[in-house]
Amino acid sequence: MRVKNFKKNKINVITLGCSKNIYDSEVLMGQLTANKINVEHESKKDDANIVVINTCGFIDNAKEESINTILEQAKRKENGYIDKLFVTGCLSERYKDDLEKEITDVDQYFGTKDLPKLLHVLGADYKHELLGERLTTTPKHYAYLKISEGCNRPCSFCAIPLMRGKHKSKSIESLVAEANNLALQGIKEIILIAQDLTFYGLDIYKKRKLASLINELSNINGIEWIRLHYAFPTSFPEDVLDVIRSNSKVCKYIDIPLQHINDDILKSMKRGTNKIKTNKLLMKFREKVPNIAIRTTLIIGYPGETHEQFLELKKWVQETKFDRLGVFTYSHEKDTSAYNLIDSVSEELKKSRAKEIMDIQSEISFKLNKQKLGKVFKVLFDRKEGDYFIGRTQFDSPDVDNEVLVNAKKNYVRIGDFANVIIKEIDHYDLYGEIIN
Repeated sequence: MRVKNFKKNKINVITLGCSKNIYDSEVLMGQLTANKINVEHESKKDDANIVVINTCGFIDNAKEESINTILEQAKRKENGYIDKLFVTGCLSERYKDDLEKEITDVDQYFGTKDLPKLLHVLGADYKHELLGERLTTTPKHYAYLKISEGCNRPCSFCAIPLMRGKHKSKSIESLVAEANNLALQGIKEIILIAQDLTFYGLDIYKKRKLASLINELSNINGIEWIRLHYAFPTSFPEDVLDVIRSNSKVCKYIDIPLQHINDDILKSMKRGTNKIKTNKLLMKFREKVPNIAIRTTLIIGYPGETHEQFLELKKWVQETKFDRLGVFTYSHEKDTSAYNLIDSVSEELKKSRAKEIMDIQSEISFKLNKQKLGKVFKVLFDRKEGDYFIGRTQFDSPDVDNEVLVNAKKNYVRIGDFANVIIKEIDHYDLYGEIIN
């Protein structure tokens, strides 16, 4: 057991879940730093006496990870290794009452909109003038930029509006100021994130303004790549495609979760689209931006998903040939409209179907990568690992997409720099190359 001391407080922030949670943790740490409070992110030193856990409550696996992390830190508090434990984020927003009853060693639980209250108990004042300034946790050359909070979409399977509330855009001026600060810190790539990028601006400007925002951000000196995450397919603003095609700073990449392709399932999901509209949209993407990399995610095992509906989805994936694809197995979320349906597909079958889709995608990725042999790509290098410098092309987002590896014994590049790389070898998800001048 650690003996308690009376040294100045040190806070360790643990982040679980998606990039939007990472952003929120960075804002929290920026506020603490501005208040001259010692804070670290997921410190390995084990010397913090206060722990803040930023939880995820998206699906069952995420909730389980969050609860296990809370229990682990509660045990450390019980054993005297930490003095205080606070929990915030999506899980805490949605299940606060239950958590307070079940895990009583936590000093206090906070929701997603309770940052000022959390700061107060941590001995800090909420500084409005910071305008999004934060302590970034990503590598020093890229950062996430959250352009809005919440979501107005009625998707039947999704609990995000219950945890994050209605859509609320940030102003273009505030986002440009925040991105300027990031550029001054050496950030070269900004990744725009939101629950729904394509809704941006409707609440404050009364029209969709994502294209305008991207153009304003592209004027910032030092920012070389702008990447788009989490676009919604219904009422997609086509002027965004014009910007992706014509603006050299905008990555030819889009993350657009489509979830399924069967019309009956899309209708039950309340996605506001169908197979014909979805295919027309994808065709438009590829016509307007011929070399665009399209990333999507699918939900497997939605209530009532029949073998025939799954075969339709499977065939569509084979035919559409997404550049990047991820799969979630359906999670039965209380208080969503899909919760009223019978969760009829077994977990075993969900996983089996998910594997089938990912096996198909693996072969698609391999064939697409083969087309890159002998070609030269501009690569941003994220890290060195073992004998390789590891980076990404404009067609790849951090952590979820393909990577480019160059032999560190034969090549040298500084982390955070761009370099031209000729592709010499490939596998299903990675490219191997050499730096050329």
